[in-house]
Amino acid sequence: MENTVLLGRGEAMLKIPQSMWEGHLKDAPAHFAQRLSFMTPDHHKVRYYVVAEIALGGMPLQPEVISDALKIPIDKIRQILDELERNLFFLYRNEEGAVQWAYPVTAQKTPHRIILDSGERLYGA
Repeated sequence: MENTVLLGRGEAMLKIPQSMWEGHLKDAPAHFAQRLSFMTPDHHKVRYYVVAEIALGGMPLQPEVISDALKIPIDKIRQILDELERNLFFLYRNEEGAVQWAYPVTAQKTPHRIILDSGERLYGA
């Protein structure tokens, strides 16, 4: 029997055959490399920092806090946050400009819960 993946569409469940999903997986590294190509080492540093800090503190992060912690000028932090947010995958800022969520965690209460091996409980973005 061939392995399948079930995909929900409305009320229907579609069976995706192994040959099809394996093809998509084979293309995934190139897809993500292209999608991440805009990121510099500072982009990665900012993203890793905000994910970790939201996970630890559960509070939105102001750009000034990020700038101070990473020793990156505030104008550069704002530019990086703009670029990460514009790419619709990495983070979202609230109306005050603080980072509200950084995938996969959020400082906002959601129905999505993450429980770490350490027992910590977080909200998922």
